[in-house]
Amino acid sequence: MIFCLVDVLRSDFKDRSIKPLWCLVIILAPFFGSLIYLLAVRNQKIQYHR
Repeated sequence: MIFCLVDVLRSDFKDRSIKPLWCLVIILAPFFGSLIYLLAVRNQKIQYHR
């Protein structure tokens, strides 16, 4: 749960309204919220190429 919250807060998403929504989901349903976040968030993050 802590890892997911830190990842949400440090990440940039394509849609800015997603970040508070993910924080809320992870806090209200720690196990399932974290699991869903880890599985679903890959396509929502902005990828920076170095």
